[in-house]
Amino acid sequence: MSPNQAPSRVPEPPAGPPVDPVPAIRLRGLRKSFGPVTAVDGIDLDIASGEFFTMLGPSGSGKTTVLRMIAGFEPPTSGSVELHGADVGKLAPFQRDVNTVFQDYALFPHLNVRQNVEYGLRVRRVPRTQRRDRVLEALRTVRLAELAGRKPSQLSGGQRQRVALARALVNRPRVLLLDEPLGALDRKLRHEMQIELKHLQRRVGITFVFVTHDQEEALTMSDRIAVFSDGRVAQVGTAEEVYERPASAFVAGFVGISNLLSGRAAETVLGRRGVYSIRPEKIRLDTDLGRPAAVGEVCATGTVTDVVYAGATTRYVVSLDAGGRLSVVRQNSEASRTPADGRVRLRWCEEHNFRLTIE
Repeated sequence: MSPNQAPSRVPEPPAGPPVDPVPAIRLRGLRKSFGPVTAVDGIDLDIASGEFFTMLGPSGSGKTTVLRMIAGFEPPTSGSVELHGADVGKLAPFQRDVNTVFQDYALFPHLNVRQNVEYGLRVRRVPRTQRRDRVLEALRTVRLAELAGRKPSQLSGGQRQRVALARALVNRPRVLLLDEPLGALDRKLRHEMQIELKHLQRRVGITFVFVTHDQEEALTMSDRIAVFSDGRVAQVGTAEEVYERPASAFVAGFVGISNLLSGRAAETVLGRRGVYSIRPEKIRLDTDLGRPAAVGEVCATGTVTDVVYAGATTRYVVSLDAGGRLSVVRQNSEASRTPADGRVRLRWCEEHNFRLTIE
């Protein structure tokens, strides 16, 4: 997918059972400092039972540290972590009803698939018959039952990822934490596994908390997204809310590609002050400079300065007569491309302007 396109949503499977009114995870005033560095700076979050919740942000934004505090791998400097209404701040990781899947999968290379999945049950001294049944159930859930005898080295990247999921699910946790689990996969396989994970989460019905820096992953998979910046949550909302109605310039720029109109350009084009976001795919490019604006339509003239071919789309960078630049994404199924240096008129619906707050 072009970085300038709005990602398509994964089709939703049928809804599962009603969610528990008590949040699966409740964070209050959560802080974590490493010496003079504050990695997490006062996080308040409620994550519903049965929700696919994603923590999205750039490297160093605090999302993985929050995940580690939920799992019990890092103690908070202050604040609380509750799982299904119980404060777990003093509990060790193995005492919390959560499991974690990491980017590197952490599979034992000398054990086969069945033995890898079974390992946690053996440590917990689950009887052999129960172990066998639960391992088979977990492998069927991730569609790997026929590969139970293979070693990790004999599996593809996507298959190893599913073994790691089965190993986490076999313990029947109420919350599954996933720390960049698709990061080691190639682009095509990542897309396939995004759909797999979403449908798997719906089938098993447990809470997934997914950490990623990839905005496309977050938008296509999540029930809700928390966008992290500098140890804080910049916005929480559904994929549509975060993309279509960003709460700040940071969110608008990090989640997809966004144009910003401000200063004299905003006053000239929109007739008002402030900073406004307009997504590139919302703008239409017209070479007929004399066509009048329709009701509820914003227009701005300018000159094309760059034309970038991206397969399914072409991106145009337009220098506005009013000042500033706007990017426009146009499907290549449309008419011939407008050349660089060409004069154009940009048009978009006024409702697609979204006023931003500036941090």
